[in-house]
Amino acid sequence: MAEISPLDLQKALKDADYPASSDDLISLAENNGADDAVVKKISQSGTKQFDGPNDVQKSVFGND
Repeated sequence: MAEISPLDLQKALKDADYPASSDDLISLAENNGADDAVVKKISQSGTKQFDGPNDVQKSVFGND
């Protein structure tokens, strides 16, 4: 699977309203034309609720 970039994630979640559930963000990413890899990363993050874009970033990419 191709790695995704933070920019890919930002584009996929454009216009997101927070707090948001992972299901909401997955639907938004799909509607924004996100690559399947982005959708998969969000769905496999293990987080059910996100308070903002930083939460999504940390959950998807870790704290490295």
